[in-house]
Amino acid sequence: MDDVFAIEGGHVLTPEFDVIEANVLVDREAGEVIEVGPDVTAEETLDATDSLVMPGLVNAHTHVAMTLLRGYADDKPLDAWLQEDIWPVEAELTPEDIRVGTELGLVEFIKNGITGFADSYFEVGEIAAATEQSGLRANLCHAFISVGKDNEGARADAQEGLDIAREFDGAADGRITTALMPHSLTTVETEYLEEFIPQAREAGVPLHFHANETQNEVDPLVDDHGVRPLEYADDLGMLTDQDFLAHCVHVDETEIELLAETGASVIHCPASNMKLASGIAPIQEMLDTGVNVGLGTDGAASNNDLDLFDEIRDAAMIGKLARGDARDVAAESAVRMATEGSAEAIGLPVGQIEAGGTADIAVVDFDAPHLTPVHDFVSHLAYAVRGSDVRHTVCDGEILMADGEVQTLDEAAVKQRASEAAEALVDRAE
Repeated sequence: MDDVFAIEGGHVLTPEFDVIEANVLVDREAGEVIEVGPDVTAEETLDATDSLVMPGLVNAHTHVAMTLLRGYADDKPLDAWLQEDIWPVEAELTPEDIRVGTELGLVEFIKNGITGFADSYFEVGEIAAATEQSGLRANLCHAFISVGKDNEGARADAQEGLDIAREFDGAADGRITTALMPHSLTTVETEYLEEFIPQAREAGVPLHFHANETQNEVDPLVDDHGVRPLEYADDLGMLTDQDFLAHCVHVDETEIELLAETGASVIHCPASNMKLASGIAPIQEMLDTGVNVGLGTDGAASNNDLDLFDEIRDAAMIGKLARGDARDVAAESAVRMATEGSAEAIGLPVGQIEAGGTADIAVVDFDAPHLTPVHDFVSHLAYAVRGSDVRHTVCDGEILMADGEVQTLDEAAVKQRASEAAEALVDRAE
C-alpha cells in the first residue's frame, strides 16, 4: 500500500524500556504505528540497520524563533541578560524575522530527532504556519507580560494570549494545540491573573508559565504575599494536571508536594539554568514525590543549541551533583523526561512506540566510534548520543528527515535567510 512503510533492520525501544530487534510498520495516512515485530515488512522502507528506533523527542519548553539570537548575548545573569540585551533586540523583531527564526529552529529540531515542542513567544501565527509546513507537532502560546505597561496595554496583551490559544488550537490538522502563557509570576500582576485564568479554565485552555527560575522570582512574591510562589499560583487556580511550569529551580519541599498533589508538570531546562547560573533544580526529589517532569532546551539564546540529547545528558549529570549521589536522575529517568514525560506535560499523544500508538519516531544511528561498543542502548541515549546521530525523523506518520536530509523545509535556504535576518535585526537594535 502507498500509505504504509516499514522501518527495518534495527532495534526498537519499547514502552517498558526494553530494547528488542524488530521492525516498525507505519500507516502514513493515519499517523499510527500498525505493528512492531521481527517479520513486519512493506514495499517502502527506511533502513534502520545498526540503529535504534525510539520515540521522537519532545522539547517541552523553548522560544524557537530565538535562534536568531544564538550567541548574541552571553555570560550574564538572567535579569541583566533580559533587560539589557534580549528585550531591547526583541522589540525590533518583525513577523518575517520570527518566521525565519522559527524555520531555522524547526530544521534543527528535525535533524535532532525532535518531533514535538512547546513554544511561548509572540507572532504565534508565523510560528504556527512554519510548524504546519515542517510537519512537526507543537503546543503554542503567546507569552504576555503586564509589568511596565499601563492597564490598557497589559489587558490587551493578556487578551491576545487568550485569543491566540482559542484560534490555533487544532491547527495543522490537529498537530497544534495551545496554552495560555502568563510569562511568569513576577512579570504578570495579580489582577490580570485573576481576570484571565478563569477565562482560560472556562475555555479548557491549559497554562504554561515560568516559575521559580531564580531566587529573584521567589523573594518578591514571599515579601508581597507571605507565601511561596507555587502556593500563590495554586491560590489563583494555576496548578492543575493540564498545566506545565518551566524551570522550578528554587522550589522547596512544600512546593514539590503541591506539584505532586495537583498533577502539574515541571519542565526541566538544565543547560539554560546552568548557563544563566540560575541554579540546580531538585529533580530527583520531584521524581521521588511523583511529579511528572519533562525536558526543554529553553531558547537558543540561553542554551545555545536545540539538541535535546545534550539536555538529557545535562539533566542526568547535574541531577547527580544536586545531592552528590551518582544514582540520582539515572539514564532511563532522563530519557523518559525527553519522551513520555515531556509529551504528558504538554498534552501531546506521543512518547512511546507501540501498535496503535502515534508514529512520532526518531531513528538513531549507533554505528559511530563514540557509540561503540553498545553495552546498554539506554545508557548511550543518556550519556553518549548526539543530535547529529539521528538518521531519520518521522512525525504523525510522515517522514520529515531521511538519511540526514530534511524533507519538508529547505535547510540551505533557511540557514541563509536566517543569517541575513539576524544580521539586519542586530543592526536595527544597535
